[in-house]
Amino acid sequence: MPGQPAARRTVLKGAALAGAAGLGVAACSTESKLGHAKNPVPTAPVDLGEADVVPAGGARLYREQRLVVCRSADGQEYKAFSAQCTHAGCALDKVEDNEANCPCHGSRFDVTTGKALKGPATVPLPEVPLTAENGKLIAGPAA
Repeated sequence: MPGQPAARRTVLKGAALAGAAGLGVAACSTESKLGHAKNPVPTAPVDLGEADVVPAGGARLYREQRLVVCRSADGQEYKAFSAQCTHAGCALDKVEDNEANCPCHGSRFDVTTGKALKGPATVPLPEVPLTAENGKLIAGPAA
């Protein structure tokens, strides 16, 4: 009836929904502690270890370093990209069939080009300088 106070259940439902919405905003915020880095690419050289761990024609996700590295089918060329989603900054969680997945909102990226394949992300992953020397991979700016 109009003019009657809201039922306790209605108030509790509203409070729960408001709290859940707040959690969603925190997960999408670039200030969130859920995997976002202030700089999506390394600002200093990062030693990724042995180059041969990246399969020819495939890719490897370096979660801790927030990088994804792909290798050409002939095994001669390597490329690196930031592994931080360009939509809301979440760390990519897996690579399958040369596509990286963002667990936060489902964006997918081509790890050979960085191109956003599925939204909500529309901006490609930033490419990261990469050198392969003496069987080792070094990502980021030159020392």
